[in-house]
Amino acid sequence: MDAKAVIVHGLEEARAALAAAARAGRPVTLLSAPGAAGYAGLGWWRALVAAARAAVPDAEADDVLDCGELAGLAVEALHAGCPAVVFTGPDAQAGRLAALAGICGGRLLRAAPAALDLAQPAAFRRLAAWLAAG
Repeated sequence: MDAKAVIVHGLEEARAALAAAARAGRPVTLLSAPGAAGYAGLGWWRALVAAARAAVPDAEADDVLDCGELAGLAVEALHAGCPAVVFTGPDAQAGRLAALAGICGGRLLRAAPAALDLAQPAAFRRLAAWLAAG
């Protein structure tokens, strides 16, 4: 069963995604907003994910930090233990980042997965159906 991705912008959204996934008995991927590593930072993301998981410990989840084109932030995130990062920069840098991800036990994604963005109108109402689909 593949995890469905949900874009979260804060703790309330992350907790809601984890709670809905736990109720549905399905895994979920917490995905940061596009480029969030550049404006919110790695520390914010790691703290948000940790707090959400502590609030909903029975949810099965992974997380992905979107680093946009910022290779340095992707390196930092992988070294810090982020399980996955999105990097949309040049292919040459992506190749080196993919090798680093393998060494660090993480994954490099060249594009963000399809996701429900909880900042969109009525997204909270669609969350359960999104997680149950497919």
